[in-house]
Amino acid sequence: MKVTIPFLVAQRLVLRTFSRAEAPALQQLAGQREIADTMISLPYPYPNGEAERMIEQFTDDFRAGRATPFAIVLREANQLIGATTLRDIDREHAQAELSLWITPSCWRQGYGTEAAGTMVRFGFEQLRLNRIYACHLTRNPASGRVLEKAGFQREGLLRQRVRKWGVFEDVALLSVLRQEWTARRGGIKTAAGAGSGDK
Repeated sequence: MKVTIPFLVAQRLVLRTFSRAEAPALQQLAGQREIADTMISLPYPYPNGEAERMIEQFTDDFRAGRATPFAIVLREANQLIGATTLRDIDREHAQAELSLWITPSCWRQGYGTEAAGTMVRFGFEQLRLNRIYACHLTRNPASGRVLEKAGFQREGLLRQRVRKWGVFEDVALLSVLRQEWTARRGGIKTAAGAGSGDK
């Protein structure tokens, strides 16, 4: 069965499916220690062949309705700079978790906010979700600022939720509701109308 992943266009970005040919680029970007340091579940060192496996997994997850993975690509340069997904999609309760990372060379340029906003719009308009949530390590407040710019509000603190580099760390939990996004959507231009440091 052929799976067609949507093509989302933002002001400076395109969110689209990964191609198998992008496995080397994904391997290089995802293998950076700075990325693993700010992500809760990304492995480091990034194993050889992991990018190919992940691209196959992305398609399987989309087909099964578990997640909506996208490559984050600069529109003008057609350059891969990161990845994002709405995962753990819960149809019964109409919610999902947003995950996102941007290569360090593109931090603090607003790309993370643009990608997050695009994914939120996609989640509410296309997936018909009611709640989108996200987590970040508390020692990485820049990720929290990106989420807040996309309309997320802090819900609480998950104490020592994860173990990173052998240390148990606290995780902040944030979310945005459909009704909140609808009320403020005129203030943020994202996706076809046009997104966890700014990552």
